[in-house]
Amino acid sequence: MKVVIINHSDMQGGAAIVSLRLVHALQEEGVDARMLVIDRQSDDPLVGVMGSPLLNKWNFLAERLGVYLRNGMRRDTLFKIDTCSHGINIARHPWVRDAHVVCLNWVNQGTLSLGAIKRLGATGKPIVWTMHDMWNCTGVCHYSFECERYKERCHSCPLLKTHGDDLSTTLQEKKLQLYSQVPIHFVAVSHWLAECCRQSTAMAGCDLSVIYNAFPIHHFDYTRLSGEIDGIPTDKKIIVMGARRLDVEVKGFMEFIETTRFIARNKPELAQKIHFVLYGDLHDKALLDKVQVPCTWLGTIGGTEQLSRLYRHSDVVLSTALYENLPGTLIEGQASGCLPVTFGQGGQADIVDHLTTGYIAQYKDPASVATGIEWAIDAGVSRQFLHNEVERKFAASKIAKQYIELFNKII
Repeated sequence: MKVVIINHSDMQGGAAIVSLRLVHALQEEGVDARMLVIDRQSDDPLVGVMGSPLLNKWNFLAERLGVYLRNGMRRDTLFKIDTCSHGINIARHPWVRDAHVVCLNWVNQGTLSLGAIKRLGATGKPIVWTMHDMWNCTGVCHYSFECERYKERCHSCPLLKTHGDDLSTTLQEKKLQLYSQVPIHFVAVSHWLAECCRQSTAMAGCDLSVIYNAFPIHHFDYTRLSGEIDGIPTDKKIIVMGARRLDVEVKGFMEFIETTRFIARNKPELAQKIHFVLYGDLHDKALLDKVQVPCTWLGTIGGTEQLSRLYRHSDVVLSTALYENLPGTLIEGQASGCLPVTFGQGGQADIVDHLTTGYIAQYKDPASVATGIEWAIDAGVSRQFLHNEVERKFAASKIAKQYIELFNKII
């Protein structure tokens, strides 16, 4: 069986990482799987580039310009909105022509247009679309936050600051039309996202499965490491939190700051026991001055080995993200023996069994997060048990076999 996966990048962002992991997992199960991107950052021979640098740049800029002109020329929401107005026509690419199944993943920001997907459908190729956020079931946004207009009719979009019908209305109608014309089997990587899709106007009645992201469990050891690492103290309970970019609104960095303030004011004994370690890009470094509990920021961490080593020096993996589909940092931390503490607004419940393999705090409640941290540092849950739970749910071979079963069903 030949499968080609389409994604914006092979390394940049969570969807890229898990898409490339799936390629390798399918290869291990005997599938001739490859990946096409417009932003290639690895030298992996299974990854190819579609389009050309000039064309890809044009598609990206043209789509951004269209958003800019429709969002009131505001930069703060420029990358919170995607339209799939421009992209590569992949229907004639040799890898696509040879494939038995085409699997779309994160294809925004000039990767594919809705028109290109329609042309792909006209070839008769079976299409699977793996969703890594809410974009497929909304108008223009990747996460709707408190807005529930996608369940009926998108309009007066909070990101566009409009009143009445707008770009979100138009795009919701275009998606509805595309899904009705092109046979697509959608895959949600969490039960939370699947439920959002089932409640949406655009995706009501679409073929939909839940298959988790493939996780390379063998790359993550769970045994606790001792000794100093990057100046992090050895006499404290280490709580690690990371993201590609920490101060993006959806990652909840302000909720993290509020949690440290609550701990400093109300739980001084806990503050003495713990040390936070942050990793990832941080555009506004002045935010670190607002953290009220001892904290080390490591900046961007490159590579699985370095990340695994950090988790093995840690006790708790924290996420205060406002919305997460299937947060990889929690899975990585848990596979390395760390107890997750997180909100439950998203797919976290697919990872965390509350008070067994982690703690799900009350949404946007710093006191609840602090309680979760207290529980986690004293819970005494076996690191091997946490590792085994990740293997049971997310092992790459298991996920690959679920995809192969789906591919065989739709071919």
